[in-house]
Amino acid sequence: MAGADLRNADLSNARLAQSTLNGADLVNANLSSAYLGEASFRGATLRNANLKDAVKFDSYMAILCNTVMPDGSVASTER
Repeated sequence: MAGADLRNADLSNARLAQSTLNGADLVNANLSSAYLGEASFRGATLRNANLKDAVKFDSYMAILCNTVMPDGSVASTER
């Protein structure tokens, strides 16, 4: 799914373990309660995405802006 257009996608409760989402557009995507073990989000845009209660999310090299993190906090990496 590298480079995929997943804007506004409802991926809540999805099992995306070991998925490669590098460069994917996940703007406004709902990934709440998704299982993301070993998934790669390098260069993926998670602007306004919801990751509340997602399991094993690794934000390494992901682009975050107003992103709801698994613990409910809001994160941004853009300046």
